[in-house]
This record gives sequence, structure tokens and C-alpha cells, in this order.
Amino acid sequence: MTDDPVALRSRLLCWFFGGVMARRLRRGFHAVRLARPGWPILPPGRPVIVYLNHPSWWDPALLIVMGTIHFHSRPGYGPIDAEMLRRYRFMRRIGLFGLEPGRAGAVSFLRNAEHILADPRAMLWVTAEGAFTDPRRRPVTLRPGIAHLVRRMPAALVVPLAVEYPFWDERTPEALMRFGTTMEAASLAGLAVPDIAAKLEGRLETVMDQLALDAGSRDPSRFLTLIEGTVGIGGVYDLWRRVRAWAGGQSFSAAHGQVQRKVGQREVKRP
Repeated sequence: MTDDPVALRSRLLCWFFGGVMARRLRRGFHAVRLARPGWPILPPGRPVIVYLNHPSWWDPALLIVMGTIHFHSRPGYGPIDAEMLRRYRFMRRIGLFGLEPGRAGAVSFLRNAEHILADPRAMLWVTAEGAFTDPRRRPVTLRPGIAHLVRRMPAALVVPLAVEYPFWDERTPEALMRFGTTMEAASLAGLAVPDIAAKLEGRLETVMDQLALDAGSRDPSRFLTLIEGTVGIGGVYDLWRRVRAWAGGQSFSAAHGQVQRKVGQREVKRP
């Protein structure tokens, strides 16, 4: 196969770029969080299709890091705009393969995806909306390729994943995720493609609605914190807060609204 994504993928480069992307996430976000109960249950020996909404260009970086920190025993792959791949050819070495527009691109996607998922350890990550879409937009609409793929791969496990990047109390946003319940592709394979698409869209929309409630709570205890990122506002504002804390005999934390402790006294919150 020309430009075979399986043959081109380098485990060493995936590990290296996983670390690079983790550092970028630390700089770009207050935290990366996974809504409880957390990771999906994935029995070994079955290929996995994770399909998700597509709110931002941060999505590939987030997925690369997820594959590195938790799913490292599963070779990870994903489609990306073919023009972007031609511009950054090294991405072929980290499991990404090109997606052209139109019917020819759809055929190529299915061919590559079936080839990848022939490996029972493989994990395919698909931003199935196909274009940047606000996470509050309803109804959720997916490109038809994902339904065709599920129909062709009855041995696969299928997992919906909701992603969004809201601002809470810090100058940097949160990167929030929620996995839905793992599905058997075989349970959908007997349906017509439009019916499979409707089932997948409904499952993803439910998980996105659940994540919207989690995000709206602004409650970190509803999440597992995977990466701690940037805190504080910086500059004169944080300098002034530091001086106030020192003058009051309190410890200082750059986090906005962080609980600060005064020696021998109860905890107090500072704005």
C-alpha cells in the first residue's frame, strides 16, 4: 500500500511527540481533565475506534497525549487533512494519514482504516464531525465515513469521546474530556448506514451533553486531573497578590481563587 500508515508509524517518534505535545498542553491550558468515571473499559485483543467531536485545532495534540499516557500498549492512528500532511510530512511517522475531500478521499479513508484495524491492538481516533464545530451545536452531525467504517468492522469496539475547552477561573482554559460507554460494532453492523450514523450521533450527543454539565459546574472534583498546566495571571497583578499574602502572613499560590493558608488559622480564599 502506498504511504502505508502502519509501516510508516514510528513508536519512538510517537513517544517523543507525545512528550512535546504534553509540554504544549501544560503551557496552553490550566489543566487537562477527564470526567469521572474516567477511562473506557477496552478488553484486549479487539481493535478500537474512538470517534469524537471537533471543537479546536488542539484536538490532535490532545489525542496524541492520551495515546502516550494511557493507551501506550495500543498503536494509535488518525486521519488528518491531506494538505496539512503534505506540509508536515513528519506526521506520517506518528500514525497520521491523509484525508482528501470528496468520494476518492472517503474510499481512501476506509481502505486505510480497515488496514489499520486489522491489527487487534490498534486504536483509531477520528474527529468525526470533519470540521471545527462548536461543542454546543445541536444536533450533532457526523461525516458518513465513520458509519461505513463501523459497518465494515464488526470485530471493533466503538467509543464516543466528547471534548471541549472552556474557561473557568484562570487566564488559560481547561481541556475537558468525557468518554462514553464502549459499544460493540457488531451490534450496529446489521443496520443500514444512515441508521448506524444516527446511533453514533445520538451516543456522542449524549456524552457531549454530559460533559457540558460537568464543564458548567466548574468543579474539578468531577474530573480526574491528567496534566496540571499554567496558573495565575502574571505581571503586576500576581506581584500585588504575592505582596498581600506576605503582608498577611499567608502562603501564596498563583492560582486564581486558590485557597491560601494563614499560619495557625483557618483557610481563607483570596480572589
